[in-house]
Amino acid sequence: MSSKKVSLSSNRGVGNGLVIKRKKFIQIGSLATASLMLPKFLKALESNALVPSGNKVVVVLQLSGGNDGLNTVIPVRNDIYYKLRPSLSIRKGQTAELTDEVSLHPSLTAFKALYDEGNLAILNNVGYPNPDRSHFRSMDIWHSASKSNEYWNTGWVGRYLDAQCNGCARPTQALEVDDVLSLALKGERNNAIAVQNPQRLYGIANEKYFKDILKNHNGEHYDEQPVEYLYKTLAQTLSSADYIFKQSRLHPTGATYPNTELGAGLKTIASLIFSEINTKVYYISLGSFDTHVGQDNQQSKLFAQMNDAVKAFTDDLKKNGRMDDVLLFTFSEFGRRVAQNASNGTDHGTANNMFLISGGLKKKGVLNAMPDLADLNEGDLKFKIDFKDVYATILNKWLNADANKILGASYGMLDFI
Repeated sequence: MSSKKVSLSSNRGVGNGLVIKRKKFIQIGSLATASLMLPKFLKALESNALVPSGNKVVVVLQLSGGNDGLNTVIPVRNDIYYKLRPSLSIRKGQTAELTDEVSLHPSLTAFKALYDEGNLAILNNVGYPNPDRSHFRSMDIWHSASKSNEYWNTGWVGRYLDAQCNGCARPTQALEVDDVLSLALKGERNNAIAVQNPQRLYGIANEKYFKDILKNHNGEHYDEQPVEYLYKTLAQTLSSADYIFKQSRLHPTGATYPNTELGAGLKTIASLIFSEINTKVYYISLGSFDTHVGQDNQQSKLFAQMNDAVKAFTDDLKKNGRMDDVLLFTFSEFGRRVAQNASNGTDHGTANNMFLISGGLKKKGVLNAMPDLADLNEGDLKFKIDFKDVYATILNKWLNADANKILGASYGMLDFI
């Protein structure tokens, strides 16, 4: 069944005189499709035994909109940086200094602390050949792990789920903190779960309206596939909403998180990690970093949210002895151009940096050379590391998966884990 919302063009009656009209069909489907994109194997999750401590987990933090990497990891001794950004550059004395040459944006004080502790690594010049400057296309490339001239309808995490379990009784799960499932988490056979707020979903799932709809179904089979699929998905949603909510409360974090969407999302992720359900990948987004105008204010605001939420999350992991088991990494669909524009912002660029956060890093700090601002491609940074090398490394070394099979090709192994 496609992940697109199903619809009916017919108003024929089905079973016991129950008539499913278009309006009611959409109402029923609003829970099953908008709130939670359910994989067909989700029911098996409820019977899973708890996963022992030491379960390796990946948390993906997507910086949507194309974050400006040069004002994130700042080359504070590079004259070209200041020349091409006369008003947008950030001076060394204002930054969170890592080395004599490299600093972080001043809002990223917690990332500076993680660096000092040895829990942060930075990859520079990450991208892919023949880059695309469209938000949607470039994000699809990152999500699917395709080449820039290929168009795939599955994502790298979704294919990881496919590879880990094909009809097994104890499947590996992935969860996105959102109301809509990203391409990255859609496989051929298995999809991840998308849920913004387990408590809210639990409340919706237990409304009398949905309970009555399911009760009237009486387990009957209908020839019309969209109706049959919808009832099946609705039943799974009601059951799974209850399970996810209860698991998030099984070992709830007692830590205080920022009162932001990202803070709430990372708090949910922490509670689920501590509950030890068999969820290996969590996915969450922050944005928009599309800073064509007035970049400094927008980026600073978003970085303050990210900094505070990640600090609460990593402090929580340390307190609960899970820092070594969790790898959080950030990415954005592209970076920005080196020179500022006339609106005190930056336009779509190419290569960018990535943060890697974990107590289990084998290599820490700034892992490779900063961007060469004297060697640009028509004003854009040249990529040096293919992002698919990063994925391959995480799949093979952290998740113990077959990266070649999942990514459809052989990619290089990096040594940060």
